[in-house]
Amino acid sequence: MKKDVIVIGGGAAGLMCAIEAGKRGRSVLVIERAEQLGKKILISGGGRCNFTNVNATPENFLSANPHFCKSALSCYTPAHFIALVEKHRIAYHEKKLGQLFCDGSARQIVAMLKRERDAARVEIRLNCRVNEIGDSTKATGRDACATRFFLRTNQGDFKCESLVIATGGLSIPKMGATEFGYRVARQFGLKLVATRPGLVPFTLKPAFDEISGVSVEAVTSSNGASFRENILLTHRGLSGPAILQVSNYCGDGESVHINLLPDKSARKILKAKQGRALELSNVLSQHLPRRFAQAWCARVAPSRPMRSYSAEELDGIAARLHDWEVIPNGTEGYAKAEVTLGGVDTGELSSRTMEARNVLGLFFIGEVVDVTGWLGGYNFQWAWASGFAAGQAA
Repeated sequence: MKKDVIVIGGGAAGLMCAIEAGKRGRSVLVIERAEQLGKKILISGGGRCNFTNVNATPENFLSANPHFCKSALSCYTPAHFIALVEKHRIAYHEKKLGQLFCDGSARQIVAMLKRERDAARVEIRLNCRVNEIGDSTKATGRDACATRFFLRTNQGDFKCESLVIATGGLSIPKMGATEFGYRVARQFGLKLVATRPGLVPFTLKPAFDEISGVSVEAVTSSNGASFRENILLTHRGLSGPAILQVSNYCGDGESVHINLLPDKSARKILKAKQGRALELSNVLSQHLPRRFAQAWCARVAPSRPMRSYSAEELDGIAARLHDWEVIPNGTEGYAKAEVTLGGVDTGELSSRTMEARNVLGLFFIGEVVDVTGWLGGYNFQWAWASGFAAGQAA
């Protein structure tokens, strides 16, 4: 079977690309190894799909080349996807910090994409595994390579002029994540940026087993990046939005700095109680969750009556409340990571079309590329934007 465009991967980026290519009159086939489309869309946002963020800008994305994402993000903005959602009369709301969620279910987004796909006459092959990809010609002109790529799959052989890799990264392997996209990149000589889990919980030894489930609003910082959201104590270490955000910036063996009282002066709080019989943990319990205050004191500043502390000791405790340094011993890995940092080197791709510079007709989009967004709908926006860009050119 011959198609103009074959997209490998039926997730957010792959479907967007297929739809846009189909709208241009291209014959398009989407190959998806799973039994259904958009599996990660369905589990996102607690089942309500945090489908974009109204505040998305290039500054919300990490890449070895921070400028690469600018073109795609400017051509397909959050407003464009919101217009698509509204066209299909899907009710949505802003939860916080610009994050948009469906009022109903993430299934509405998948159903919307299926309707758009049908309108664009895109063919889908589910449970289809690609066993081999070959380059049928060494021609350098597009007119000379109308059947450049051939694919051998468990459902037969296919040929296409344009091949789009939208297979995602390594995060959440239970959902079917593999290194397929990276293997294709290596096969065609493209460089890769080293990968690691992103938006991922930290592990600590010892962990906070005794207060697992307690959350605290705080500011987390690492390597110049800061985020204000909740941190969550777990039986394995630290999680919660503020931790997931900062995990993208914190490398192995590096520190995370946590401000537990971002709106208050710890020094004033402690000085006001100096000289009293009240225990330090009880003083902190007036400003932090009681169980957390007790556990924090046990680890960082053993609790005693306030009258037993010198002014210098209280200054030191205040400093640690505003700058609690934590050095994780690791992360919970790809199993719990929401995204994959690194991937196909953006230096190998056109920022306007996502096409490989040295392999005519080969495109990489979405998470497989070395572009990673913050938590809160940003990675979906990159999927829509990069898929749109490739769909205009494939």
